[in-house]
Amino acid sequence: MGWLDVLGWAGSALLIFSLMQARVLRFRLLNLVACVILVIFNGLLGIWPMAAMNVALAGINLWFIRNLVSERHSEVAFEVLEVGPFDEYLRHTLRVHADDIERFQPGFVWNPTAPGHTAYLVQRGDETVGVVLVGDAGDGVAQVELDYVTPRFRDFSPGEFVYRRSGLFRDRGFRKVVTPAGMVAPYYDRLGMRREGESYVLDLI
Repeated sequence: MGWLDVLGWAGSALLIFSLMQARVLRFRLLNLVACVILVIFNGLLGIWPMAAMNVALAGINLWFIRNLVSERHSEVAFEVLEVGPFDEYLRHTLRVHADDIERFQPGFVWNPTAPGHTAYLVQRGDETVGVVLVGDAGDGVAQVELDYVTPRFRDFSPGEFVYRRSGLFRDRGFRKVVTPAGMVAPYYDRLGMRREGESYVLDLI
């Protein structure tokens, strides 16, 4: 097998692999790389219809990637909705993603009957992309009990929009937000939070 065959097989394998990705940004990036490889492969063989098709697909991927990256931290693209702790849609979301939630936040248990609990859904249009559940730990401390991102948007940090809108916490008398301990792959250092043990802290000044 020559290097040109290897190039063609690699591009085809990567194209198939990209279609298996749940994360929307990762899918677009891998698909773009696969298309570029196949443009080169088909161009070297002189198969111009296939080369042209992959050029078009690469352009489409670039357009989507540009939009996704530009919206990554946009408060226009994402909206935070506060819901009641007993909200049926919230309960449905937690049930649907229960196994995935356990994977990223082992031992999570939501008790909606506990006093001082609030819940936030992060929306992108009509799609729920994140859930943040908060409890009142006393002494002005808001204890985050769950900060979950759905698989499609795991390359993003939609929970950050809850923390950006510090009025959500200040209006309830909170002076500090503490994130869950033991959370897998936390992103809070990118938001400027300081680490305390296994948790991160946001001071509401």
